[in-house]
Amino acid sequence: MPELPEVQTIVDDLNKKIIGRRIIDVWFDAPKIITIIFADKRGLIRGTTRNFKKIFNDKIKGLKIADVKRRGKNILIYLAKTQNLTPKTYLLLIHQKLTGHLLCGKWQMANRKAISLIKGPLEEKVNNYIRLIFYLDNGWQLGLSDLRKFAKVLFGSKEEIEKLPDLVKIGPEPLDKSFKVGKFIETLRQAQGKRKIKQVLMDQEVIAGIGNIYSDEILWQAKIHPFKKANELTTNELKSLYAAMRQILKKAVKLRGTSTSDYRDTEGRSGVYAKVRYVYQREGEKCYRCQALIKRVKIGGRSSRFCPACQRLKP
Repeated sequence: MPELPEVQTIVDDLNKKIIGRRIIDVWFDAPKIITIIFADKRGLIRGTTRNFKKIFNDKIKGLKIADVKRRGKNILIYLAKTQNLTPKTYLLLIHQKLTGHLLCGKWQMANRKAISLIKGPLEEKVNNYIRLIFYLDNGWQLGLSDLRKFAKVLFGSKEEIEKLPDLVKIGPEPLDKSFKVGKFIETLRQAQGKRKIKQVLMDQEVIAGIGNIYSDEILWQAKIHPFKKANELTTNELKSLYAAMRQILKKAVKLRGTSTSDYRDTEGRSGVYAKVRYVYQREGEKCYRCQALIKRVKIGGRSSRFCPACQRLKP
């Protein structure tokens, strides 16, 4: 699943490519991934609703893309009738889930399948599961490729979307300038309980955007065992963890994310962080620090990789 660096890469790309563009049409073949949220008594309109395609098209066509932001693993596309955000601003929330990724390109339909008109990475198989296309007024298109159809698309007024649990319950952003080490330590001590630190780092209500990939990388950098209970970490260990978190995430954003699976950027290209990762999916290989073999264990149904020599559970 795309994590903070991958989602931030998409958001940065979209801010360069689609700001100010107007949506002139919409196509989709997986209505179940889309939900329209109204402030009135109608509540939710899902893909199974009668005339859903017409309702979604009528609501979103003509809106201009005013801004694109990230919150946790969510992509937030702000839409308005003008370039400026107003009280009538709409919000399109896209969570790419396991295999989803947004692409900027041009496609044509052939036998109900979207075929890329642009040669190169967009023709790669992983980019050919187009489920949703927004047609823009400059001839380009914003498409969502999603093999498993697990992605989530929510559309409604800015006020309605921003008060959903999807956004309200998310913890602080780890790369925000205001999220200092003291706040980080306070946040972990308030939320940790007796859980393992790997689980705490991946809890989106504690800290936003960190998942399986970067929790492994951060813990390796900080020399902390993933099984260590969060409430047993010393202040010095928490400071090391904070520094590692900032360093790893910034590096991954600079390298445009990790593409060990389906993730691609808006041009269909792979992220480069996979080439420099320390432990994620490197089980059985040598640790770059001490040459011990990287191990893989299960924590709460998820895999975790670590170095048994550098990341000792007990001194």
